[in-house]
Amino acid sequence: MSHHNLNQLDKKILRLIADNARIPFLEVARVCNVSGAAIHQRIQKLTHMGIIKGSQFLIDPEKIGYETCAYIGLYLKDPEKFDEVLEKLKKIPEVVECHYTTGGFDMFIKIYARNNHHLLNIIHDKLQPLGLSRSETIVSFNAVIERQLPIPENIDEPDDEE
Repeated sequence: MSHHNLNQLDKKILRLIADNARIPFLEVARVCNVSGAAIHQRIQKLTHMGIIKGSQFLIDPEKIGYETCAYIGLYLKDPEKFDEVLEKLKKIPEVVECHYTTGGFDMFIKIYARNNHHLLNIIHDKLQPLGLSRSETIVSFNAVIERQLPIPENIDEPDDEE
């Protein structure tokens, strides 16, 4: 993974847009005391570098009928089929994240279901046929912290806590 050196203007822009992705470029320019064109160029540069991964509207799953959030550790019968299973997981719309992790799980996924019965159906009808030896499910009652990582002033320096 590449690490990019950011100057103070880049960091200020990132803080502003991480706080509010809908902030107009001209407002960012005003706060940063530079031209709108300069902000546009910086955002394009940060996007091209892969630091900014785009912007999107966040939809609250519960407000559209998905009341159950679950994290599921998957154990594959044949771990060599990871890529094949990954491609099949991409076709299951309720799967919103998939991670390759350390520890006992071969894969760790996050899914949303309408309710517990729907969760059971997803596990039984969509996940088990992928070739699982077993799975472990953790149901989340509520996300109490959801945020972007902060952009520290000294992003290029190691933390004092290390």
